[in-house]
Amino acid sequence: MNQDRAWAATRKGLFELRRRAGQWQIERLSFTADPVSMLLPPDAAGHMLAGLNLGHFGAKLHASDDAGQTWREVAAPSFPPQPEGAEGPPWKLDHVFALERSGDTIWCGTVPGGLFASRDRGQTWQLDETLWRDPRREQWMGGGNPAPALHSICPHPQRPEELLIGVSCGGAWRTTDAGRSWALRAKGMRADFMPPELAGDENSQDPHLIARCQAEPDVLWCQHHCGIFRSTDNGAHWEALQAEPSSFGFAVAAHPHDPQTAWFVPAVKDMQRLPVDAALCVTRTRDGGQTFEALRTGLPQQHCYDLVFRHGLAVDDRGEQLMMGSTTGGLWATGDAGDSWQTVSTHLPPIYAVKFG
Repeated sequence: MNQDRAWAATRKGLFELRRRAGQWQIERLSFTADPVSMLLPPDAAGHMLAGLNLGHFGAKLHASDDAGQTWREVAAPSFPPQPEGAEGPPWKLDHVFALERSGDTIWCGTVPGGLFASRDRGQTWQLDETLWRDPRREQWMGGGNPAPALHSICPHPQRPEELLIGVSCGGAWRTTDAGRSWALRAKGMRADFMPPELAGDENSQDPHLIARCQAEPDVLWCQHHCGIFRSTDNGAHWEALQAEPSSFGFAVAAHPHDPQTAWFVPAVKDMQRLPVDAALCVTRTRDGGQTFEALRTGLPQQHCYDLVFRHGLAVDDRGEQLMMGSTTGGLWATGDAGDSWQTVSTHLPPIYAVKFG
């Protein structure tokens, strides 16, 4: 990972940022005025992907072989024909919601809740038919999107055929054989929007984002619609955590080396969805969720209505730099794990995702 380069996918294009002399600056804009829903940062050879959501023209996928200097359109993931009379959302790609690498495979999560794999650098895609045709998927529902959203793809860094995914609303699932079989992995999560007898149903959970500690892969963090959860046994069990000023939010970043440390962006739940007391902060735990501290230095503390989406918070490979982008175009960065923040911009388009690259 290039520690001095980052990307912001926005409602009006893909912004490349560079850090020079300790300051982040916008270097390049690609896809001017087009919504970019997700990106996959460049690998060592400079190959990267960007998902676009062009409304009337549909969801598109573009690839670059020179780290974003030039782009070409490639085939986007597509679903098989929908059987006549099939219930539920249309079997049509709404947008690309997650992109991750695992060995020689690129994984793509979509709305509706499909998982696709590419083994030729994004030229062609194969739908994971086992997950898509699992009868339990029929219980999934949209959580803020019109259809279920597969937003989290957490490869196991030591076992290439193992993935843990998160679906809103459909819980957490794990495969250990590259998608040939799947098992629910959301025991302990609680969905208080469900009837009491179904609040613990693993297939009804609404994880907003799940993140894995790369150095200790059994440790997973989840920002859920109904709170913060942590697992120390690779998702077999989840424990609820309490944070102030709020346990509600969308984003989570896991420290790549320290399994005790993670960051969240709290907000007021449901109908309001804005920072608590209109003051933006990031919460950080360094003791596995026993306590949280609110990090505010450098962030707006008055009349702030910025919301940070699921993929709007990123941490670098060292666990020192973070970047955060909001729905109202605010972009902030920190080089000291969140102790203090600097403003990169306050007037970008709404930001969907940020990545270091």
